[in-house]
Amino acid sequence: MRALFAEPYFARYFLARQLSVLAYSIEAVAVGWQIYAITHSALALGFVGLILFVPQVALAVPAGVLADRFDRRKIVFLASFGEALGVAIFADLAWQHSHALWAYGSALLVSGTARAISAPAERALLVGIVEESAFQRASASSNSIGQLLSILGPAAAGALIALSTPFAFAVAACAYGASTLAYASLRLRLQRHIDPGELDPIGGIRYLREQPEVLGAISLDLFAVLFGGATALLPIFATTILHVGPVGFGLMRAAPGLGAALVAWYLSRRPLERGAGRALFFCVAAFGIATIVFGLSKNLALSLVALLALGGFDMVSVVIRMTLVQLRTPDHLRGRVSAIENIFIGASNELGAFESGVTAAWLGAEASVALGGIATLAVILAWAFAFPQLRRMDRLERPR
Repeated sequence: MRALFAEPYFARYFLARQLSVLAYSIEAVAVGWQIYAITHSALALGFVGLILFVPQVALAVPAGVLADRFDRRKIVFLASFGEALGVAIFADLAWQHSHALWAYGSALLVSGTARAISAPAERALLVGIVEESAFQRASASSNSIGQLLSILGPAAAGALIALSTPFAFAVAACAYGASTLAYASLRLRLQRHIDPGELDPIGGIRYLREQPEVLGAISLDLFAVLFGGATALLPIFATTILHVGPVGFGLMRAAPGLGAALVAWYLSRRPLERGAGRALFFCVAAFGIATIVFGLSKNLALSLVALLALGGFDMVSVVIRMTLVQLRTPDHLRGRVSAIENIFIGASNELGAFESGVTAAWLGAEASVALGGIATLAVILAWAFAFPQLRRMDRLERPR
């Protein structure tokens, strides 16, 4: 670990990444709170996810091509600036006490577009900074501290919202700005620049069709996150079910991050060596069970425990999937493969939020979350038969 952090480029990446995580964790909490405060509608919370989902899908192919064609550091730098701009617009609207949902939607679209362009390049950055043998440890280290910030971010956001919602957005915008500066100082050890004529826009899709273990891992995460979108409904649980207010909301929003941070910290010191496929299936199933418990809970303490477990089990699948995708993908395809991964994983968060919001509007928040957990367990059974190679996968490293 000391040798890893002694690498100056990894240290710069680490700083930039953590500032971005902190900014996003504050932004996500403040956006949900502000929209629900204006509308008091579960469906409106769902549409927040849909607005963020659209650019993820629409820009996936061009963003992947950009990440393989141009300097990934510069792409992430410019996109980080775009995210700061989107949050700053949101802060201004909240400061003016605007109730114009179209304006909030436009600000979300700016931020979502920047994130969609950045995602493939950002996902492929780390493997160009550290040696392949150190990737799983570096990824887990980055995720462990990132999850600690995901704890502090929502908890701080709850306190900031209690003081002033516009101030919470302003803090997030400043954190994005600092992240932008840190990305600007980054240098890459490796990235192959290829001629435009060599770029097949759907090369990532072609590659994944030949890699059933990679395809199975990211598609499993897609449906687990899609159906297990409990966090999108936390404003409803905080205000109308558990009655814990903004501070309790911040605690619930932070609990998955705490669970994830503890697991990522453990994996950074004891990387998975064997039985990766079995571990993946077990942890996604446990994620579904924790989701069901949270949906049915009427007690804050039990809800926090369920959210803690939910985040911890999800982190195992995150580390397995990230390591598998980045180490088994050739560098000249990493941008396009990461773009497909972003649709499956990153965009599924937003689409899952929309699904949860719509289901909650029809059936209620508690039924929406519990049914999502049951659906996750059903997906586990289906994937065990559809992707036997993934179930039997032992090691994460690229086959020699």
